[in-house]
Amino acid sequence: MRAQNETNEQRSVQTESKVGWFGLWDAFFAVSYLVTSMLLVISDNPGSDQTLAIGALTLMVPWYAWLGRRPMIDKTYGPRNLVFAAGLVLLFCLTTAFGLIGAFALFAVAPMLIMSLPMAWAVGLLVVVNLVPLVIVWSGGGDVWGVVAFPPLSLALSVLLGVWIKRVTRQSKERAQLIEELRRSRERVAGLSHEAGIAAERERLAREIHDTLAQGLTSIISLIQAAETKLRDEPDQAAGHLSRAGQVAKDSLAEARNFVAARTPPTLRGGSLVQAVRRHADGLVTETGLDVRTSVHGEERPLPMPVNVVLLRAAQEAIANVRKHAGQARGVDVAVTFEPDAVRLLVRDDGAGFDPGGTGGGYGLNGMRARVAEIDGTVTIDSSPGAGTTVEVTIPLEAARA
Repeated sequence: MRAQNETNEQRSVQTESKVGWFGLWDAFFAVSYLVTSMLLVISDNPGSDQTLAIGALTLMVPWYAWLGRRPMIDKTYGPRNLVFAAGLVLLFCLTTAFGLIGAFALFAVAPMLIMSLPMAWAVGLLVVVNLVPLVIVWSGGGDVWGVVAFPPLSLALSVLLGVWIKRVTRQSKERAQLIEELRRSRERVAGLSHEAGIAAERERLAREIHDTLAQGLTSIISLIQAAETKLRDEPDQAAGHLSRAGQVAKDSLAEARNFVAARTPPTLRGGSLVQAVRRHADGLVTETGLDVRTSVHGEERPLPMPVNVVLLRAAQEAIANVRKHAGQARGVDVAVTFEPDAVRLLVRDDGAGFDPGGTGGGYGLNGMRARVAEIDGTVTIDSSPGAGTTVEVTIPLEAARA
């Protein structure tokens, strides 16, 4: 319904635009009528002929307004156009018959015929109306040679005027169509951009939820399950697991609040990237008991927050995958390397591994790739069944400085 209303409004605006432009032709026709009327008034025709000539000329006004104007505006051809043209020619003949000076009305009649009929029909009628003054002079016994040059000249000017009008009309129509196509294209582009923006925002939200709440909940579930198994025989360790679960819940809540507020992750606030990565690695030790070795290579230096966030989220995802999928793993290496031209993050485990070519990598790895690609980085995954998994994220120094 809304689309239909918008379409109707657009058509209304286009119609108003056409009518406004056509007002110039209305003014031209009105001036032609007034000038012809004045010429008939000051002519030396007998009173009755003068009255009849002005009357026939005046009838052209309502005839044009009632029957001819709308088809001219809409540029449509049909029976209505033929009726209008026939009546217009008849009234012109009557005007000229009762007052030869009424032939001045050709300045209005010619454009009307050209604008209301196809060019071939219009030229045919123009030949007729241009011969009318010559026939009237000849039938009245006047000097035909004195006006014989008028019809060819008038016809030539009328045809030239017709060609010009048709060309302008065609160009105006083509321009209107082009403008309409551009408007529709712009609307389509705006619609696609809006949809793309919505899709991108959904993707971003999904990545944030996966990297914060989902991983936190997974850790909490794992810790609670571990606590349940040790609750009877090793209550101290069970209490430790429950304490750790409470801490993860608090961290996840803080992550969620910061995510909603679009602020810096809590683990990066007031600390470095290496400290944040080490904290997540220590959490993996607490939850799984794996031998996690965290190392830093090269001279550590501060990085822009967007780079820190991408590397931290990549570390979270890689560590979460170790927790979930690295069955039979004994050790995990987490390394942050500061090179002269790049920053690298490496997470390697000796677990069961998988075939990277036989899986899409899951939502987490795909989200990691998308995040890293946003700052011109690369993700390399090296794994095979039974040989563990290595995830390496590389961000060029140019991106780190951006």
